[in-house]
Amino acid sequence: MEFKEVVGRRRSIRYFLPWRPVERDKVQTILEAARLASRAGNADFARAIVVERDGLSKADLASLTLPVNAGMIEMAPIHIYWWGDLKAFARDMPSRAAEQVDMGVLNISHGWTHTFINEVAYPQVVQAFSSDAVLSAKVTGCEAGLAISQALLAAVDEGLGTMLCTYPEEPARQVLGVPDSWTSLWVQFVGYPAESWEAGGQRPRPPLGELFHEGKYGQPFRGTEEGAARLRAEKMIQDPAPFSWRKEEVRAVSRMLGLPEE
Repeated sequence: MEFKEVVGRRRSIRYFLPWRPVERDKVQTILEAARLASRAGNADFARAIVVERDGLSKADLASLTLPVNAGMIEMAPIHIYWWGDLKAFARDMPSRAAEQVDMGVLNISHGWTHTFINEVAYPQVVQAFSSDAVLSAKVTGCEAGLAISQALLAAVDEGLGTMLCTYPEEPARQVLGVPDSWTSLWVQFVGYPAESWEAGGQRPRPPLGELFHEGKYGQPFRGTEEGAARLRAEKMIQDPAPFSWRKEEVRAVSRMLGLPEE
């Protein structure tokens, strides 16, 4: 698919074929998309634990289950538990930035030198962020979120169903054995969808001007009819939910999977 169509087709899929496994190379593609995402200082903020549902004991699966993820955690064959590494910025940035100076990625035209890294960027920016718990969490969550977003789109491009949901942090720490410096983010459920990929239609969103501003707050960004028409033609903007047949689809899928219909 073209990029705009991948963005337009992305849905939070909540019904998976529990008996159909996901090919390993498709999981690899999802992780590669995350690995190649933009990240501040080229630091490794995004971390993940890939779990096969059927590899979890009943007790561990139960400990990872919340009321809001109960259906998906039992249906999706693959769970990707995303975490943010709070130590990444301070640990990785100095050496990674130096490498980028040597590679011609960070250049003297923008003020970057080894001296600038050691005397300005690291002490004034990296250490300031890393020593403030709130700022560190903001940066880590934002940077890891970029990787997770690309992982979602990669799953869609591979023809898979996917969605993000929350998970209980402390039980997950026990089951997955993650370092103390990692903070919980999302679990990404992955599998072949049992519902249609449209999942009832593209989710409603407020218009651009309610969300985004131009020049300053209170001045709505205004797109053009021509731009919107092009995005519809390129399948980024699609028919909105709810489709007239959506409730019948949900009943049929629920019946097939042995889930409540009403």
